[in-house]
Amino acid sequence: MTTSDPDQFLAATPLVDSDHPAVRDFAARHSKGVGERNRVVALYYAVRDGFRYDPYRLDLSPEGMRASAVLSLGYGWCVTKATLLAAAARSIGVPARVGFADVRNHLSTQRMRDTMATDVFIWHGYTELWLDGAWRKATPAFNVELCDRFGLHPLDFDGRKDSIYHAFDKSGQRHMEYLRDRGSFQDVPLEQLVADFRETYPGWLKAAGIRSDLHDGDFLADVAREPRSPPAS
Repeated sequence: MTTSDPDQFLAATPLVDSDHPAVRDFAARHSKGVGERNRVVALYYAVRDGFRYDPYRLDLSPEGMRASAVLSLGYGWCVTKATLLAAAARSIGVPARVGFADVRNHLSTQRMRDTMATDVFIWHGYTELWLDGAWRKATPAFNVELCDRFGLHPLDFDGRKDSIYHAFDKSGQRHMEYLRDRGSFQDVPLEQLVADFRETYPGWLKAAGIRSDLHDGDFLADVAREPRSPPAS
């Protein structure tokens, strides 16, 4: 769980593998700008838009959950993209940790709702970055192309204030509701996350308990087929 010393969040961990050569190279190439804050902001956008969001292709094995895995796959979901941003920040000397919350996600699909039997997503992941003497929340999950395609407000990050999901989309429909804060961690608490996923979503994970049954589906195509209700008045 969280500690008071930001330096506790500089070292590499098994999943926030900031010492991986690919993570170091990614951070070195993308952390551009003058000053620490601008370098971290540049990393945020590189993670947000450089890797497409895909909640269907979950692999909850340690290999599938490492920050470096996002670099090799070219896509991720909220937890792995948050982990990559944390790892990249640590690799340039900025303390970073991974935060979690339970949310009600209105950007869902019928296939997801049928499989999960709920629209509540437990252990939604984001990044917390130590900048200018305070922890700043950053959520690099939804790439800008996804937001443009489905009428969402892209999440910007300036390094000064928190960047968390908007409550409503561009048309005024419900988008995201935060239900429970699970705290922040030095590394992804994978054992607890997997146990909670198995209990909460018994129909979502394959028998081995590490890959989603939706792994071979097309998330973007399924979202495009979702009916859109009229804007809120």
